Amino acid sequence: MVPRHLELERDRGLRIEWSDGRSSYLSVGLLRKMSPSAETKKLREEMSSNPLAVLPSSGGGELRAEDAELVGNYALRIRFSDGHDTGIYTWDYLLHLVEPTAQESS
Repeated sequence: MVPRHLELERDRGLRIEWSDGRSSYLSVGLLRKMSPSAETKKLREEMSSNPLAVLPSSGGGELRAEDAELVGNYALRIRFSDGHDTGIYTWDYLLHLVEPTAQESS
């Protein structure tokens, strides 16, 4: 399944209309926390074993998605206000992030 339409609300999140007609929404905070970058994956592993570990802050301001760009025909790269931009979100990975309760019919 692939996105038919992507809409980035920089201060809120990413709305995706899928090719099967479903619509999904992923918040900026969730997208940043679940970044598929090697750096963030390692941090999530540390957080699971150390309850005092935390994700880096956005420098005191509200976390935002500053920009997004397509990576070929298979993924999206998002640049966040904290400078993070190394995660490549494949369509399959975005589907994995969507919880069943967060999906709605178009």
